[in-house]
Amino acid sequence: MRVLFITTEMDDFVRVGGLAAVSAALPRALRRRSDVRVMLPGYRDVVEQLTHIDIVGQCDVLAEMPACSVGRAATKDGLPVYVLLCPQLYDRPGNPYGDENGQDWPDNDIRFGRLASAAAELALGKVDKNWAADLVHANDWQAALTPAYLAWKNAKVPSILTIHNLAYQGLFPADSLRRIGAPESSFHIDGLEFYDHVSFLKGGLVYASHLTTVSATYAKEITTRELGCGLEGLLKRRSDADQLTGILNGIDESWDPRACAQLAQTFGAGDWEGKQANANYVRKQFGLAVSRGPIFALVARLVHQKGVDLVLSAADKIIDAGGQIVVTGSGEPQIEKALVEAHLRRPDAIGVVIGFNDGQARRMFAGSDFTLMPSRFEPCGLSQMYAQRFGSLPIGHQTGGLAETIKDGETGFLFAKPSPESFLGGVRRAFEAFRAKDRLDTMRRNAMARSFSWDLSAACYNALYHKTVAPSIAA
Repeated sequence: MRVLFITTEMDDFVRVGGLAAVSAALPRALRRRSDVRVMLPGYRDVVEQLTHIDIVGQCDVLAEMPACSVGRAATKDGLPVYVLLCPQLYDRPGNPYGDENGQDWPDNDIRFGRLASAAAELALGKVDKNWAADLVHANDWQAALTPAYLAWKNAKVPSILTIHNLAYQGLFPADSLRRIGAPESSFHIDGLEFYDHVSFLKGGLVYASHLTTVSATYAKEITTRELGCGLEGLLKRRSDADQLTGILNGIDESWDPRACAQLAQTFGAGDWEGKQANANYVRKQFGLAVSRGPIFALVARLVHQKGVDLVLSAADKIIDAGGQIVVTGSGEPQIEKALVEAHLRRPDAIGVVIGFNDGQARRMFAGSDFTLMPSRFEPCGLSQMYAQRFGSLPIGHQTGGLAETIKDGETGFLFAKPSPESFLGGVRRAFEAFRAKDRLDTMRRNAMARSFSWDLSAACYNALYHKTVAPSIAA
């Protein structure tokens, strides 16, 4: 089966959040079963890292969206990648979505409308004359209009939209409809209209053949008022029609502490001296005092969703009990500022690095005793899986993928509510386990023995691909 996988992040080239890890791993896991090709915008980082790009076709001007070229390249291990080349839209500083100050680009509707419309053209065989797609797999709001552009062309190519985080919806003024060449007839309650705005994500929710999200628990949660972000009615209808599926993400096989070259020292279950070597390294890197107490790591996007305020509110109690905290990530300026201030207040016990470095994150998981994940909601989450593989027991809110991947009291700790009191309850249980060395040993071994391979996820997606394509073959 020929599958076009459309994304705006990929670990090989550019990363903002977990979508990048999924976009690098899932297509590779699917390659044994399908002809999967990834499509990405031609950001500066992408174009600079690809050694050779063959131009395979063009897309004409559409409304206010400029003409662009589509190039075909490949990753170092041979995964085919299509790159949408339009320097005026994508060759910019900052990250894929905004400038160096964290402000969204004002023309993001044009930038990602162009991606979705070009993806539809490519899927239909109108760009690369040697390839067309049997199925389109779009990811998040930036690619969500691909199924809509296919529908507006009366094309029969089936589509899947994966919701990685429903809170990010791609909302734009009503005038965007004209700018992206969408038909006026699509601006209504059963189309792109969402409270007098154009919603890219809603377009995908309406027009895609099937919807998926990144855990079975989150698939249920987004049909409720609490976590449905105003789209729960539409999602409930699609769920009731068996058109919404939760498929848990996996993690890359490189997350193995016995073979990870980026650690201060490799180690396996039971080799706690090796784990301690990583703890010593982390303390030194973050300038923390020598201590026999536990290290609590926070590796996350620094946004309200992740519950960083709960960590800040509990910091003094964690330190008073003998713990230390290390944090890395980037995100909302006020949260970054609050973390830096906490570090300046207690530099011996709180270490903070604003920004993200994969090697450093791996050493933090390897060196920490516990990983903090007090997210208010968490569609899937990857850090709790990374942490368990590296013997760091996650402390997570019982929501979304955290509820599915943390075995409470066996491989980590779950707490019931995203409140300071509930979170501290989870922290207290962690301290109790830390003091009971036999229990800590057992829990670490249980956590490190877990497998979160992409193979199971890929098999589920492959089955769903065939189920989704079957009606179009029959027709």
